[in-house]
Amino acid sequence: MMRWHRALRVLPVMFLLAACDASNVTEPQTGQIKIFLVDSPADFDQVNVVVDRVEVHSASADSGSGWFVVNENAGTHDLLKLRNGVTGLLGDAALPAGHYTQIRLLVGSGSNVVVGGQPYSLTIPSGQQTGVKLNHPFVIEGGKLYELTLDFDADRSIKAMGGNRYTMVPVIRLQANVVSGTVSGVVQPVVAKPIVWTVAGIDTVSTKADPTSGAFKLMAMPEGTYTVRVAPAVTTFRDTTITGVVVTKRQDKNLGAITLSLK
Repeated sequence: MMRWHRALRVLPVMFLLAACDASNVTEPQTGQIKIFLVDSPADFDQVNVVVDRVEVHSASADSGSGWFVVNENAGTHDLLKLRNGVTGLLGDAALPAGHYTQIRLLVGSGSNVVVGGQPYSLTIPSGQQTGVKLNHPFVIEGGKLYELTLDFDADRSIKAMGGNRYTMVPVIRLQANVVSGTVSGVVQPVVAKPIVWTVAGIDTVSTKADPTSGAFKLMAMPEGTYTVRVAPAVTTFRDTTITGVVVTKRQDKNLGAITLSLK
């Protein structure tokens, strides 16, 4: 009996030690960010944008400091290839856990557009040469991945200045992947050369259907209900409107086959 009582007196001490060990477990101090790039249609052969560096800004620092580099390997992105599910990777890095307020793209020299097979330099206004700053508050949680898509609107970003001169002031829509989905389908006939588009908030989200298959995918769509419009470039075909398209986060809404009729 005495040995049994001694064993009982030891048990509370063991539980106390286990509780102390659990309280000493620390949360991860870093998380991960991935930044993807997609594009809306534009009437160029190519739009080649050189990105020298990608940074994000900590909410706890002033505007001149607190910038964290998420990609410093310069890369060239042909925006017109980044559609219908194809994305470019702008950054993939570990970040200290915490709140962030901005993303900054440093666009390098060598960016150009190709028109009729001929490349022309893209001039970046002086105010943009220190970096394209995009306001986008977000939180990096320890041990978790935050994914973000930048939808670059090449058509609205690039202006012809005359004399084969072009300038670029980036117009970019940002969307967190965790609260967004996609809309896909196939438009026939492909000879209609359709553009598929909708409105998300104050932004237009659009893409050109694949010229061979007619397949399309609208990327980084916030959760919600949309009206999707199909506008053929060949004017002998009628426009088509699809209402009540419900987008759910992390899912693809497939609209199936969409057949355009002749006027």
